[in-house]
Amino acid sequence: MVFEGLADKLQGALKKLKSKGKLTEKDVKEAMREVKLALLEADVNFKVVKDFINKVKERAIGAEVMESLTPGQHVIKIVNEELTALMGTTQSKLTFSSKPPTVYMLVGLQGAGKTTTGGKLGGYLKTMGKRPLLVAGDIYRPAAIKQLQVVGKQLDIPVFSMGDKISPVNIAKAGIEHANQHSNDVVIIDTAGRLHIDENLMDELEDIKKTVNPQEILLVVDAMTGQDAVNVAERFNEKLGIDGVILTKLDGDTRGGAALSVRAVTQKPIKFVGMGEKLSELEAFHPDRMASRILGMGDVLSLIEKAQVNFDAKKAKELEKRIKSQEFSFEDFLEQLQQMKNMGPMSQLLEMIPGANSKQLKNLEINEKEFVHIEAMIQSMTKEERKNPSMINGSRRKRIAKGSGMTVNKVNGLLKQFAQTKKMMKQFTDMEKNMKKGGRMKLPFFGK
Repeated sequence: MVFEGLADKLQGALKKLKSKGKLTEKDVKEAMREVKLALLEADVNFKVVKDFINKVKERAIGAEVMESLTPGQHVIKIVNEELTALMGTTQSKLTFSSKPPTVYMLVGLQGAGKTTTGGKLGGYLKTMGKRPLLVAGDIYRPAAIKQLQVVGKQLDIPVFSMGDKISPVNIAKAGIEHANQHSNDVVIIDTAGRLHIDENLMDELEDIKKTVNPQEILLVVDAMTGQDAVNVAERFNEKLGIDGVILTKLDGDTRGGAALSVRAVTQKPIKFVGMGEKLSELEAFHPDRMASRILGMGDVLSLIEKAQVNFDAKKAKELEKRIKSQEFSFEDFLEQLQQMKNMGPMSQLLEMIPGANSKQLKNLEINEKEFVHIEAMIQSMTKEERKNPSMINGSRRKRIAKGSGMTVNKVNGLLKQFAQTKKMMKQFTDMEKNMKKGGRMKLPFFGK
């Protein structure tokens, strides 16, 4: 889970307040002491923690809270608001040049994931109807150019390269000319990184900045490096004047120090977060939604957005019709399964459900392999068998088991599960029809 350790501790500290009918100043101070320790353990910048605690305490000890009918809830609301403010209050969107192409310059240390992030950003902009061009400006790291070309090919985004013998400044300049000639309205420049910040690196980046005058300089930092990521952001901002931050590997960050500190320290917004290795796993950063997730309140809006992107509205309507006319088949089941997989790991989706805290998710075994097994079994069926599972007899079950590398028991289990799902769908459809007619609502019976 994102920020697992921090989320556990914050939710635990605030739960104690929630259970109290009335709050004293002592109760609030004790809870804030626990919150402070949780933030420091999560590698959040000390000054940021101090300011945050003072703001929450000042508001929480006020008359508005103490005289409230639900003071515990009120304090949680304040913590949520202050966490949101800490990370930037509202989503900070990319800005675009009035005269194309819009140039984005990606900077950062080696190993932060700049090259992959450049591809991910290009893919994100493609979904907005843009025509991006990736420019290979890292001439020092072995295979950096090749890596960008591979990423570009996977996403069907053109990559401009001049090899590793031309200066990055000239490559960037020529890349923009190429974009003008080929109607690319966005240019993403992948620049070189170092293992640490040095004068040569900064001089080169400053030269590129002066030459191409980018619309935005986006700093790519590894969220898992915590306070180091914040220090890097501060240094790059001092030297280059960055416009925003992209945090990579946030899906593996159990602490949260970078996400909670970087905006407060640099006063520059987090624009995107990398939530996985897939090239589609770059998300716009929403401070309010992230605060809700940390406090166990879920993130329903992001869940809905993921569903809207990955689920075809037309197909969803057709599926609804088939369910209502009792025509739901294994073909439909497989399609839904594949669309769910596109939404990301199941553990990440469950985090977005309000009330699902990290301890509950830890105890819940989510075996992603089960999806693969189900997929393999369905794909081992013939088209006729998928449409009409009742025809699957003993010999067919053996063939499906052999074709999918599963046991006959596994195939039997899948068929039984599918029959129960179909039965349940029929019961809910009948209930809906009954309600529309104005009849009495009959609850579905799930027994034998």
